[in-house]
Amino acid sequence: MTAPGALLSVVIPAFNEAALLPVTLGRIRQALEEACDAPWEILVCDNGSTDETASRAAEAGARVVHEPIRQIARARNAGAAAAEGAWLLFIDADAWPTPALMAEVMALIRGGAHVGCGVTVRVEGGPLWNKLYTERLNPSMRLLKWSGGVFLLCRRDAFRAIGGFAEGLYAMEEIDFIARLRWHAWRRGLSFAVLHRNPVVVQGRKGPFSLRLLARLFASTVVALALFALHVLSLGRLRIRGGRRLLSYWYGARR
Repeated sequence: MTAPGALLSVVIPAFNEAALLPVTLGRIRQALEEACDAPWEILVCDNGSTDETASRAAEAGARVVHEPIRQIARARNAGAAAAEGAWLLFIDADAWPTPALMAEVMALIRGGAHVGCGVTVRVEGGPLWNKLYTERLNPSMRLLKWSGGVFLLCRRDAFRAIGGFAEGLYAMEEIDFIARLRWHAWRRGLSFAVLHRNPVVVQGRKGPFSLRLLARLFASTVVALALFALHVLSLGRLRIRGGRRLLSYWYGARR
């Protein structure tokens, strides 16, 4: 799924996603074929998987790169380093963009007024608590112009100019990235948009509600906020050892 002189590079970080990845790649390819009339490519960054993620991605036609250190920021950066497109679109392995969403993305790219965009989300399937927990952020994303990393578009030159995702962060790296991207855009008279008419569809894969799961979510969120605050206060210079182990809700072995 690589076209010479690609306008758009889709980068998918993946850890142990062998089961879902072929479906995701099929959905993304369909959306691109219907909405994108310019060359595009799809890359999967295998982030230290212990299953057949890499082989399944290759079988589905994606270009595969590897990042052995398990960290979402590193995986996205590795994929971006291998990408050839003028625009980078980071999509999580459990997120399915619709053709209508990709048409909006292409219109934004063609418009020339934006450095990138995020999008609101719609959780499909899974427990109700996860849908409510995830979708609760949509109004603030639209109001404050921020986005999760599940679907994040930016110009490749801007990505390089701001140094990509901060590898000192194991969570909330997309918040830091968007803040720096918006500052970069503002100085150049550009904008960062949050699309909302066609939310990206996210698979609701979390398990049934339990006090143990709630405790893990709460603890990981508190730790993530604390580490993010330290990162900001240190101007990005502080590196926390063992950050991944402190964030078990997102970096647990379960898949």
